[in-house]
Amino acid sequence: MRDRRTFTAMTGGTMLLYSLVLVACATDVANRYYGTAKYPPRDPAEVELLWQRPTKDYVVIADFQSRRESPEAIRKKAAEIGADAVIVSILGGYYSRSEEWAGSDRQSATYSRITGTAIKYK
Repeated sequence: MRDRRTFTAMTGGTMLLYSLVLVACATDVANRYYGTAKYPPRDPAEVELLWQRPTKDYVVIADFQSRRESPEAIRKKAAEIGADAVIVSILGGYYSRSEEWAGSDRQSATYSRITGTAIKYK
C-alpha cells in the first residue's frame, strides 16, 4: 500500500511540474512601441483588421508578437494604443505532408505564432 501512495504522489508531482512548464511557455508575448506620440484608445470594432499592407500611406506605431492569441486579441491591443488598423500575419501551424500547397491543406487554418503591426494612416 505504501508503494502505491508513493507512486501516486510522485505522479501527481510530475504532472504539476509539467503543467507549470506548459503554462509558462504559453505566455510568449512581445510588444514593441515606436514614436513619442500617444493616441487615445479606440473601440476595437473601429480598428481595421488587415491581412496585407494597405495602399494608403501609413506610419507604424507598434509591433505585437504572440503565441496562441487570436487576430481579435491583436486588434484589441492595437485599439488600446489608438491604431487605425493592424496588419496581421499568422505563422507556423500543423500541416499534412501529403498536401504541399498551404492554401488547400486541411490544416491551413492552424497557426502557432501571430504577429501584428499597428498603424496610423497619414
